[in-house]
Amino acid sequence: MQTGYFLSFLFLPIFFEACCVMKCQRRRAVLQDTTHQYYRAVKGELFAMPCIKSSSGHMETSWFRTEEGGEETQGSPIECRTRFQVETKHSGNYTSLTGMVLHLQVLDGVATRCVESDRTSVYLKVAVSGTIPCPRFLCGNNTDVIWYKGNKPVCEMQRDLSEKEGNLTLRSVKYADSGIYFCDRLISDQGVLWTLRRAVNVTAIPSIDAPTIPEGNTEEEVELGQPHTLTCTAYFDFEPVSSRKVEWYMNYGGNMENMTPLPMEASQEKPVDVDKYEVIKAAIIKEVTLQHLSHTYTCIASNTAGNSSITVKLKRKIKEKWPSLFGYPIVSVLLVSGLGVILHLKWLEIQLIYKSHFKFGKQCEDGKQFDVFLSHVWSAPLVEVAESSTLSSRPGLSSDDEQLFPITVLDKTSNVPLEGLLPHVLEGQWGYRLCLLERDVVPGGAYTNDVVLAVKRSRMLICVLSAEYLSNSNAVFVLESGVKALLQASAFKLLVIWTGGAPTSPIQQDLPKLVQRALKVLPSLDWNSGNPARGTGNFWRSLRKILPRHRG
Repeated sequence: MQTGYFLSFLFLPIFFEACCVMKCQRRRAVLQDTTHQYYRAVKGELFAMPCIKSSSGHMETSWFRTEEGGEETQGSPIECRTRFQVETKHSGNYTSLTGMVLHLQVLDGVATRCVESDRTSVYLKVAVSGTIPCPRFLCGNNTDVIWYKGNKPVCEMQRDLSEKEGNLTLRSVKYADSGIYFCDRLISDQGVLWTLRRAVNVTAIPSIDAPTIPEGNTEEEVELGQPHTLTCTAYFDFEPVSSRKVEWYMNYGGNMENMTPLPMEASQEKPVDVDKYEVIKAAIIKEVTLQHLSHTYTCIASNTAGNSSITVKLKRKIKEKWPSLFGYPIVSVLLVSGLGVILHLKWLEIQLIYKSHFKFGKQCEDGKQFDVFLSHVWSAPLVEVAESSTLSSRPGLSSDDEQLFPITVLDKTSNVPLEGLLPHVLEGQWGYRLCLLERDVVPGGAYTNDVVLAVKRSRMLICVLSAEYLSNSNAVFVLESGVKALLQASAFKLLVIWTGGAPTSPIQQDLPKLVQRALKVLPSLDWNSGNPARGTGNFWRSLRKILPRHRG
């Protein structure tokens, strides 16, 4: 008994295949038994002249256009395997070499009042069953249908298929099934059996999956009275005819069966891969209320393969008050503390900057014996300025400059150092009362006391800084005394003149801390005897502006 069942299952497909072939041959025999064939085609569609087997077994391949009298018209024959877009001009009679007559009638349209779909292009998914419909087969008094792929009957192909009500179903679609299919519908019209040939373009495509939404069920924080946007991002497989859809719904009280579409913006679509699309859909809640917090919101992404969904719950955002109560005071304390540390570390520099650059009011001249206390250390043998023949004006200066300091501009050959030049200019040319330690301090006294006293009796201290000056402890003491006087006196001035650029690091490290910090912020001028006339003139002009005013 089991052997019988096994044999029946073994021979059943062979039986159905043989039955299908016999049925196809019987239907084709109806067309072979007459010498006149009647075909109809739809204007604008692909058409192929039929290949009809003659009594000798030969497949007719050429059709010639003939007039009503049977005479052939001029023109090339039409091969039966040739596909072309049929037009009204192709209507007429055609004959084959064996005398077979073909009557072709081109229609402008078929069954315009029929509601059935008139699909002439079909996409089938690979590896699953697919159906190819004969366009508008159910419209009219159809008696039968024969399917062809190209010029070969489908029923003679070694394929697992079935035909029902004009539909051709392939059990498992393959990429090789792509191509042009023809369905020949047999229609009886006033005693004439017409064949209405329709073309269907079939394309095999990869199977698609249901869309995916990477984000799972989530909660989103919202603020009452503020708008909120719900965003859903879904990924779809490529489809030739898109069925992608993403929508937002509001579920009242969390009931998934009671859903209402939300106001949504247009979908934003973009390809992210060769066969993958990203679709972003946003729904807008104009003003969040307490009722919105009791509902849930569902995003549904769907296509022909299925759908996916996520659910979002809204949660009220709690405003944290501790930053305003505790955080801001802490930040303020830290800020004030930081500023205090900076002020503590830089207080000396700040004082020197203020006293050097931002002093206002009249300078007190009571008890001031000297206008300028000039401190320097000789870096070259003293040269008598009066005996030098190079103290003359240089080209490039204006007349105003020469009137201001006629003997202060040296030519390129002058060897007079600034230490020897300054006394002549300040005292001899500009009339300032100058204090020089080697000249105006009585020798034999205590050096420190003499220096401090000379600083107190002067309105201004000018230190000509050089490498020799910064390495001389007595000279550095003068500078340090001037810095202390500047910090104590409101009307005292201090100026440093660099004759060889800023000091090197080793020399600076040997200086007192007070002097090191003061040199960074004290007013200063740079002197270089090699400067051109115009640059030297700028030096003297800047010095004149810094010096205290003459006694009125």
